[in-house]
Amino acid sequence: MKVLMKGNEAIAEAAVRAGCRAFFGYPITPQNEIPEYFSRRMPEVGGVFVQAESEVSAINMVYGAAGSGARVMTSSSSPGISLKQEGISYICAAELPCVIVNMVRGGPGLGGILPAQSDYFQAVKGGGHGDYRMLVYGPSTVQEAVDIMYEAFDKADKYRIPVMILGDGVLGQIMEAIELPEMVDIQTIPKKEWATDGTGVGESRRVINTLKIKPEVLEEVNNRLADKYKSLSKHEVRYEQYRTEDAEIIFVAYGTVARISKSAVDTLRDKGIKAGLFRPITLYPFPSDPLLSLSKLRSSKKFLAIELSMGQMVEDVRLAVNGNKPVDFFGKVGGIIITPDDIVNYVIKEK
Repeated sequence: MKVLMKGNEAIAEAAVRAGCRAFFGYPITPQNEIPEYFSRRMPEVGGVFVQAESEVSAINMVYGAAGSGARVMTSSSSPGISLKQEGISYICAAELPCVIVNMVRGGPGLGGILPAQSDYFQAVKGGGHGDYRMLVYGPSTVQEAVDIMYEAFDKADKYRIPVMILGDGVLGQIMEAIELPEMVDIQTIPKKEWATDGTGVGESRRVINTLKIKPEVLEEVNNRLADKYKSLSKHEVRYEQYRTEDAEIIFVAYGTVARISKSAVDTLRDKGIKAGLFRPITLYPFPSDPLLSLSKLRSSKKFLAIELSMGQMVEDVRLAVNGNKPVDFFGKVGGIIITPDDIVNYVIKEK
């Protein structure tokens, strides 16, 4: 049965149904409905909700709960995520699973509360200090966000890695009819033998620590993390293609902008212009190989990266296309939403 829910609240409910039993956060628009929903919902399922005194405190609470084996998450928006970056680096180094939601707002600085995609670099390039990455998703609908959130905890546990959901104010505030997944029986979630839950004693004592004084030990950690990221690239890449089989101009867009771009594709097709859409679903690992394959098609003449930023994902698009075809950029910032007509007019003008 479908229910009508706001994006932020649907994401929170999906997390509860996936077995999340601990949430730590701090309010900031446009994601405030997520902690608000958890504050009501967690007591109903025997979970823990804490509004921390700051984003710095919240992410370190996530570190502690994840280390004890709990399914835990936090959410914030742009400047709040920036404050969490040191803690995220520690969590990655400690190889702890958790889920982080960023409903991006316009920046830099405090910026504005309207939607943006200008945190792409921060999400997919690490953001904090050291050589680390997260598994990053960019859902384009509330239903997709729910489905991804539901499986994000499994992915986090499997790879012992933070998973980030990168959304924006549109995804968080829009209301759509969705189907919610079944509630996970938390008794069936595999026990984490590495967790510091008080059961390890003597030689089996469990320690979680990111300080590695000996360089050869730290190198081993970095190499192990690198192998993990290679595995993500091999097994977790997700993307969608729309009308790309004979497209001459191929849009590359994710999240909310991909929905808008899909409408522009149909309009341009009606006008006799062969447009198509390539939509990355995983932003890290980026789907470089399938995009490279598209660039080798005889039909493809040009790629257009479309973003609510000054141009960030476009760099990964250019790396993937590898010079086979030209890559242009079209974007808007400040919270101004791109419309299908904006894209159509741009293509016609540049044609």
